[in-house]
Amino acid sequence: MKHIVDPAALSLLAAAAAAFASPAAAQGAGEKINMVIAYDASECPKSQPGELVVCEILVEEERYRIPSNLRYSTDPANTAWARRVEEIKYVGDFGTMSCSPAGAGGFTGCNQKFVEAAYKDKAEADAVRFGQLIEKARQERLSTIDTEAAAEQERVEMIEREYMQRLEKERDGDVPGEAVLPTPPAETKQPG
Repeated sequence: MKHIVDPAALSLLAAAAAAFASPAAAQGAGEKINMVIAYDASECPKSQPGELVVCEILVEEERYRIPSNLRYSTDPANTAWARRVEEIKYVGDFGTMSCSPAGAGGFTGCNQKFVEAAYKDKAEADAVRFGQLIEKARQERLSTIDTEAAAEQERVEMIEREYMQRLEKERDGDVPGEAVLPTPPAETKQPG
């Protein structure tokens, strides 16, 4: 039995073998690959003989953040507990007031879900957050205004007290320019 090999198939097979062998050939025997994440070019280590250093430079703002491949994960283990509870809440939710295509009257709950979603969006809107920040700043300002007003009131009252004390001292004191009149001598009666 003779095997006939197509030359086009043979060249295709050789190209595929070369494509899979090239990364291994590039590494060489015993070559070490060091993959480093750095935030500045000066942090990249120098490659040693027999070592290949691949240095990825990220922006400084990313230094203490969770890596992006871990930040956005669809793994169920990374789902927040609040989200899990919300999902469990709707398990078996069908029929009237459920907003599901299953069961009689399933469509009736859709309007309620729209209303709940609208209220949730309204509660979490940027305007609400800014309103809270504005109210907090207003309360801080009013607290300083009250303390400043109390200090000003005390200063005014102290000035009024000093003025009243000075007036009383002037009333009780001698009037300048008035001489004290001498008391008349006592009259003596002569026997007569």
